[in-house]
Amino acid sequence: MITVTLPDGTSRQVAAGTPAAAIAADISPRLAQAALAAVVDDQLVDLTYPLTQDARVRIVTDKSPEALALCRHSTAHLMAAAVTALFPGAQCGIGPAIDDGYFYDFVVPQPFVPEDLEKIEAKMRELAAQDLVYERQMWRRDEALAFFAARGEPLKVQLIEEKTAGQSHVSCYTIKDRDTFVDFCVGPHVPSTSRLKAFKLTTTSNAYWKGDAKGQPMQRLYGTAFLSQKDLDQHLARIEEAKKRDHRKVGKELGLFTWHHWAPGATFWLAKGATLYHTLADYMRSRLFPAGYVEVKTPIVFNKGLWETSGHWSHYRENMFLVDSKDGEEMGLKAMNCPGHMLVFASEMRSYKDLPLRLHEQTPLHRNEASGVLSGLTRVRQFSQDDAHCFVTDDQIGSEVEALLRLVQRIYSDFGLEYTAKLATRPEKFLGEVATWDHAESSLRQALERAGQPYVLEAGEGAFYGPKIDFDITDALGRKWQCGTIQLDYQMPARFNLRYTGADNAEHTPVVIHRAIFGSFERFIGILIEHFAGAFPLWMSPVQAVVLPIADRHSAYAHEVQAKLAAAGLRSYVDGRQEKVNYKIREAQLQKVPYMLVVGDKEAESGLVAVRHRSRGDLGASPFDRFLTEALAEVSEKRLS
Repeated sequence: MITVTLPDGTSRQVAAGTPAAAIAADISPRLAQAALAAVVDDQLVDLTYPLTQDARVRIVTDKSPEALALCRHSTAHLMAAAVTALFPGAQCGIGPAIDDGYFYDFVVPQPFVPEDLEKIEAKMRELAAQDLVYERQMWRRDEALAFFAARGEPLKVQLIEEKTAGQSHVSCYTIKDRDTFVDFCVGPHVPSTSRLKAFKLTTTSNAYWKGDAKGQPMQRLYGTAFLSQKDLDQHLARIEEAKKRDHRKVGKELGLFTWHHWAPGATFWLAKGATLYHTLADYMRSRLFPAGYVEVKTPIVFNKGLWETSGHWSHYRENMFLVDSKDGEEMGLKAMNCPGHMLVFASEMRSYKDLPLRLHEQTPLHRNEASGVLSGLTRVRQFSQDDAHCFVTDDQIGSEVEALLRLVQRIYSDFGLEYTAKLATRPEKFLGEVATWDHAESSLRQALERAGQPYVLEAGEGAFYGPKIDFDITDALGRKWQCGTIQLDYQMPARFNLRYTGADNAEHTPVVIHRAIFGSFERFIGILIEHFAGAFPLWMSPVQAVVLPIADRHSAYAHEVQAKLAAAGLRSYVDGRQEKVNYKIREAQLQKVPYMLVVGDKEAESGLVAVRHRSRGDLGASPFDRFLTEALAEVSEKRLS
């Protein structure tokens, strides 16, 4: 007999070999009916898993945190079963659960079309209704290799060879039987297909085996699954809203930017887009300069010696654009600012009295991303960051990080962005001494607590050179985006042999804090476009007001109003086209202009403007000076609506 300990602390004696499902049944028939899987000593397993020794056991139901990913993984297998049934000869790649659903890669003669997705989803529902069992089978390794080779699935053969070297048996899952569907998979899965009720295929795309553009071309099918139809419906509604807010679509409609195939991964910022870009850049400066930052500008092209010293030449060269000079020097376009900032620090003698030294830079960076992963503003080859490096003494880490946390709080609140912080600690492979890491991690924890910043611990997820705090912002659709980061680095200043003179007149190596809040301007702007659906707050809007004369005789007054707006620093223009004013109002609303100022005879005679807001509608007539004062206050206070 063995002892099973339940989450409430109670225990049961059961025979060795008892499956996890029997534990659920022993607790209650209702739990047995709801059970999807089990967690045995922190390992997620099937309900058929045999308990062979004393263990802690928790039954997984649709209320458990593991349930959603479990169902999505099982739904990916269900999709693969439908594909192989409808497309004989299709080869299966991999099919994991992902953040918002699942995908599966296939080798098929022709790309999938929308009609194929409809057929596949219908077949999935047919298989789900049959309540087919997911069965884990342990096969001899040689048997599994021969089986998948005979079926014409060389990719599965390759996976088994790579992932099970030295093993005598491998884990495979069938749905009903080998003829219906079988896959090399470690699992676990739900008990049967009838447990999968709320799923939807969403899209298809090109893919490559293992993400290598030189590998086998494949077709990737994406889908999503939820534990209830209500959750699925809400998710699909968010997807539709996301399509409307897509920054590529909205940015084109608002005339913010464009792209050209002669400059892949680089953005052409049009007039209004450049205004938005510079508004954010100047905003960041307005927050950093009072906090003691200085702005520098370092070269874009460096000799490979810099990258060898920083370590990027050996570890990051394939992601850099390389340049050969006429003198035969090997050069690289700057992919990050930190090595250049090391040279700035080393350019003169430093004292402990000079620290913290906070260097900020916004110059362009270039990374040689594969063409297949480029995506609008969120994945580009040319970009700029709100980048900074803070050079501090060891005992300044805590206070500097606390100040950074408060800066992050201030900046994200100006955009109305909710966010979460994650503390990532020492990974399995790291550089430096354990004592140094312990001190650094303690400093970050204390700074988080002093700043009143809640955080999630991500043990072992730090960078190899130091612990870090990452920030995920949440947009209007509830999507999370990793943007900001605060990273401690003991290694790069040592590689560059940086020194400062301490109070003891001895030389010391500074600690570097890499930090970004926006991340890249391009990606952050893409996020903001979708967060605000292009309707930016007044202080950010590329065009803040448009003046609309009713007739030609009102043009002089309209330009007078616009001149006063411009003199006060508000971005505006006069729409003097020979169109009806209602047409011009509609055009301005489509362009998400916050304020429309209509002027006619009454307004010109009395110094008024008839104010319309893009979302609040007609606000009535107002003396121009009063409107101007209120608009400037709205900008100054960075109101969000």
